[in-house]
Amino acid sequence: MDAKAIRFYETGGPEVLRWETVAVGEPGPGEVRVRHAAVGLNFADTYFRTGLYPSPLPAGMGVEASGVVEAAGPDVAEFAPGDRVTYTGSPLGAYSTVRVLPAAHLIALPDAIDFETAAGMTMRGLTAAYLMRRIHNYREGDTILLHAAAGGVGLIVTQWAKLLGLNVIGTVSTEAKAEIARAHGCDHVIRYRDENVATRVRELTDGKGVPVVLDSIGATTFHSSLDSLARRGLLVCFGTASGPIPPIDAMQLAIKGSVFVTRPALADYIADPAERAELAGELFDHVAAGRISVEINQRYALADAVRAHTDLEAGISVGSSVLTV
Repeated sequence: MDAKAIRFYETGGPEVLRWETVAVGEPGPGEVRVRHAAVGLNFADTYFRTGLYPSPLPAGMGVEASGVVEAAGPDVAEFAPGDRVTYTGSPLGAYSTVRVLPAAHLIALPDAIDFETAAGMTMRGLTAAYLMRRIHNYREGDTILLHAAAGGVGLIVTQWAKLLGLNVIGTVSTEAKAEIARAHGCDHVIRYRDENVATRVRELTDGKGVPVVLDSIGATTFHSSLDSLARRGLLVCFGTASGPIPPIDAMQLAIKGSVFVTRPALADYIADPAERAELAGELFDHVAAGRISVEINQRYALADAVRAHTDLEAGISVGSSVLTV
């Protein structure tokens, strides 16, 4: 059968993305064929397109989508045709109408969560889940610093943090984004273009700094993040939107208060199927109950991936974005 997909044959800007007709075969052992209803748009997609994350070419694009299982290959016992599913972290190729992929990547999707919400939150939500439930043993009343507080991950993290009784200092680029961050629970918002982040964090914490900084920006925020930490604090560098984090001088970690730095990847927190199911279950429960809201603020037709990537890199997106099929 034929399907439509976004593919790229060389690395570069958004213009290298091509909308093509592709052949989709029957699923083999351990595989399923999924008809997509919505596709997740993530900043990490641009890393593959530019070559920051190397991939054999030509290649498909995207690692996250939701939809319905059309067919299951041999040795697939946990999913059957008609099942609602979502996934993230799959091999490249999610920017497509239909695809075949290993069943091991799929997560059963509850009826209470629609396909667009699933595509807009599976990667972001599971990232928020491990940041809130695995990366650190938070204590009620702790204050954390969260960069990109109005982003897709940031809005989910903020809401989850409030459920845990945490205080959140968020950084944003504009006043419009500051209003959105506050509306989702940020206690204090720093406009990083107008204020010194580390200085403001010290002011808000009586000079102590914060026990945890959650930083998805990377190159441009790394040093201010370090300077915002309390003694023996933890800097979690979970993204590199502005470029890779600089080399780490171990002695500086001691000088700044015996602080810690980690560079986690979602893949290592959902590699175990049982742990992935547990994290997904917590996420889905919060969303289905309305304790965490996931707002899809940008929608693009799948064929319009070039414009979607252009907007993504321009930093104009707020919250989650999806490609509609």
